[in-house]
Amino acid sequence: MEKYNGSYIPSNVEKDLYSFWEENKYFVADNEDTRPSYTIVLPPPNVTGILHIGHALNISIQDSIIRHRRMSGYNTLWIPGTDHAGIATQNKVERMLQDEGTSKEEIGMEEFLKRTWQWKEKYGNIITKQFRKIGASLDWTREKFTMDSDINEAVNEVFVRLYNDDLIYRGEYIVNWCPKDKTALADDEIDHIESDSFIWHIKYPIKDSNEYLIIATTRPETMLGDSAVAVNGEDPRYTHLKGKKVILPLVNREIPIIEDSYVDMEFGTGAVKMTPSHDPNDFEVGKRHNLEFINIFTEDAKINELGNEYEGLDRFVARKKIVEDLDNLGLLEKVEAHKNSVGHCYRCGSVIESRVSKQWFVRMEPLAKKAIKVVEDGQIELSPKRMEKIYFNWLNNIRDWCISRQIWWGHRIPAFYDENDNLYVARNLEEAQKLAGEDKKLRQDNDVLDTWFSSSLWPFTTLGWPEETLDLKTFFPTTSLITGADIVFFWVARMIMMSLYVKDEIPFKKVYFNGIVRDEIGRKMSKSLGNSPDPLDLIANKGADSLRFSLLFNTSPGLDIRFSESLVDMGSNFMNKIWNASKFCLSNLSDFDYNTQIDENNLKLEDKWILSRLNRMSKEIDENMNSYEINDAIKKAFEFFKGDFCDWYLEIAKTRIYNSTDLEDKKVAQYVLRHTLDNSLRLLHPFIPYITEYIWQDVKVSGDTLMLQEFPKGDMKYIDDEIESKFSFLQEIISSVRNIRAEANVSPAKKIHLIFKTNSDVEKNILLENPKILDKLSNIEKIETDVTVPELVGFRVVLNTEIYVPLMDLIDKKAEIEKIENEINKTNKELQRVVSKLSNEKFMEKAPSDVIEKERRIEKELNDKLDKLRQNLKKFN
Repeated sequence: MEKYNGSYIPSNVEKDLYSFWEENKYFVADNEDTRPSYTIVLPPPNVTGILHIGHALNISIQDSIIRHRRMSGYNTLWIPGTDHAGIATQNKVERMLQDEGTSKEEIGMEEFLKRTWQWKEKYGNIITKQFRKIGASLDWTREKFTMDSDINEAVNEVFVRLYNDDLIYRGEYIVNWCPKDKTALADDEIDHIESDSFIWHIKYPIKDSNEYLIIATTRPETMLGDSAVAVNGEDPRYTHLKGKKVILPLVNREIPIIEDSYVDMEFGTGAVKMTPSHDPNDFEVGKRHNLEFINIFTEDAKINELGNEYEGLDRFVARKKIVEDLDNLGLLEKVEAHKNSVGHCYRCGSVIESRVSKQWFVRMEPLAKKAIKVVEDGQIELSPKRMEKIYFNWLNNIRDWCISRQIWWGHRIPAFYDENDNLYVARNLEEAQKLAGEDKKLRQDNDVLDTWFSSSLWPFTTLGWPEETLDLKTFFPTTSLITGADIVFFWVARMIMMSLYVKDEIPFKKVYFNGIVRDEIGRKMSKSLGNSPDPLDLIANKGADSLRFSLLFNTSPGLDIRFSESLVDMGSNFMNKIWNASKFCLSNLSDFDYNTQIDENNLKLEDKWILSRLNRMSKEIDENMNSYEINDAIKKAFEFFKGDFCDWYLEIAKTRIYNSTDLEDKKVAQYVLRHTLDNSLRLLHPFIPYITEYIWQDVKVSGDTLMLQEFPKGDMKYIDDEIESKFSFLQEIISSVRNIRAEANVSPAKKIHLIFKTNSDVEKNILLENPKILDKLSNIEKIETDVTVPELVGFRVVLNTEIYVPLMDLIDKKAEIEKIENEINKTNKELQRVVSKLSNEKFMEKAPSDVIEKERRIEKELNDKLDKLRQNLKKFN
């Protein structure tokens, strides 16, 4: 066939197939289909994103699963969509405005949101186009965006329900604050990074006394907001200070010494500063003791007007200045080096401040209880199972979720206030007005919801909820979720909680966590390290199939992959193997009618063997895929095609197809060839869809696309242990003969003579009945049994059979003798060195026992080698 002329060029194979699939609506699910449904929701990538290797892995896993289920007769739906990614997208647009010489504050909220929607339209769907490149069979007719108007209505509906059920509340609490993005963050959005720092020991003068309290702190700048010093009431060192006050250095403000069991008497001096506005633990102590809450930071973490002379300084500049001033006043006792775990914003990397502010929260404990139970009961399975421990630990220690963000891009919180600040939570302004009364003028809360709030509703909002749509009825609960282990808290647990609350149903039955893709030395991939290759470059050079294959071949649930570009070469090599094998098959099927039926009595041993292996592997691969054992499935498909089919069956089939005078036997070989290639392409299709579809179009008997053909399940009728055992015996004989050739330096091109002895009639018959196979794969021109064995032979034992290959006429006797004698001399020298060492008293006295043992093992190995070499030399002499 002309299209197979030349070598495999991925771009030629892949260029038109995706549009062929999409135009024919092969990805589109039917909500009226009565077949069992199988649904996956795509973890929505950020609209700011571009395809990276981690996406490529996750998409390849999802696509292999959905393609397998589609071929297995399910009504499959894979829902695409993107996330508005509040903070990340706002940062992108703010940078764009900065480049234009303006800012969001200058243009105002309305214009900023307009510009952000424009940015989203221009850049937001880049990643979904890239998903097409990798072959993702997503139903694009159902594509969603987390800020679509219908999803916004659903978000408001859930918020109102939670509020009415007293599961959402608003209050003034201490939160994580990002000074760069100027917004609150949830606990899960903080990356704790260990860094080198210091502990400063500061003297706090006791009022009306010459004494000092020594206070240890890692954040001396926050002392400007101290409102007490706390000691443990059980600590005898400070009993005499009960009711006393200290003078806060630099600020000269009197603050009380209080007693609280929170203070650890063993840590430091047993006296700690209390800064209720800037430390979560101090916040709780402050509430218990009714302390003053003094906020000393602006929103961008500069010292505010309460910081006196330090006003306007950045927090870290202020820290340096405060330490200098304390030292100059003689109030710095000492400074110690210290490793400190510091919270950073997971989006921008800024160091987080604790800040008291009015925020919206979700009460998590009531929601968490149900989410724990559905996993404990097995209604939802987490894979790998070790993820359950992480999941339970987080839910059992859960804290209320801060859901308000002080940014402009996102779902505006559906809360309204009148001129007296009375609160009305409603789905929209019209509903709020009814609650407030028509005479009240209302304004909406300026805050937006955490991005993860809308994402937590994704499994049912993508299907049309709160409307009772046919999609929702047909495809919910979804079947499985494939995602990264790093968002088990951000997203997975919250989806489970929200689905149980809103729908009283689980959102999915199975969660498969894929690992992180790292570089070849184990580092997480990042642009800054320059170790993250662009998947689109890899696809352009090696093809999507090669990339998918390499990632899937090396993945296991929850385990990280060490990736290098050379790994893709493995996939590329296999694509070439498929291409060349298919080219051979198709070139030898040109005179074969694909509708031909054969008499199975005419099947030879190799035919029965390859059909048995095909059906056995089909059964196992299908079971692996149903159990999400993708790594096992792809390895079996690879080993069957490359090993059983290419290395063995194709080589044997050549003898029956080339210049065959037995036309019936040729037809049988062609039938098995086409049938095996067809089914191999089906087995491989979920993993490497492009090349398999391309070739299958020339192998098919009927049908328009491979992706809708039945996935091979394995027919027990053709699985034959006895046939496989017989052929396995032949394979071992052939491998043994090849090894004898290699050891004796006999060229594969030279014909050889095989003599065998056996007490097994079965093994005898296998060898005598298959001379053509032995000749084709081992170049054996003559097979004999029960004859005298000459002296110079290569020898092996396979099961119950001894095989001999006469070597006298095949080798240069003089050269072989010289080679063996040289090897004997070399081995003798090595042995003398070891014997000398073991005879040395000093060595034996001083050397560790494991070193001595190793030398003794070497001595034995060298003696054994010498015995074999001498035996070989004897044969020649």
